[in-house]
Amino acid sequence: MNEASTETRSVIVERELPHPSEKIWRALTQPHLIEEWLMKNDFQPIVGRRFNLRRTPKPDVNIVVDCEVLVVEPNRTLSYTWAAFDLVGVVTWTLTPTRTGTHLRMEQSGFRPDQKRAYGGAKGGWRRIVVQLEQVLGRMD
Repeated sequence: MNEASTETRSVIVERELPHPSEKIWRALTQPHLIEEWLMKNDFQPIVGRRFNLRRTPKPDVNIVVDCEVLVVEPNRTLSYTWAAFDLVGVVTWTLTPTRTGTHLRMEQSGFRPDQKRAYGGAKGGWRRIVVQLEQVLGRMD
């Protein structure tokens, strides 16, 4: 197997948010809040915990993402596997405090060169998801 076949790409979305990292952490880790900006889920922030993200965009379409929590560093880093369709990757959220709030960085890694469509869909999808996350943060106490 040559080196090129093992190369993968990542989708990265970064934002400066006017919220403390503790508030963003709650939105990233509390199931009822995750459902508001991402999907229905049975998430718990426990390393090794397996969970699913579920969505039914149309009556005959069920989307299920199988995940496992890899890293939990409260208010700093959350990472989990992301397996759906033929994509197996890792989603990592990194929170860095700034003078005016928090720098949010989301990275989904693991896109193979032959997954151009999935990569393009994820680029647009994660941008929309982060906007939805920002809207949820704006409604939270």
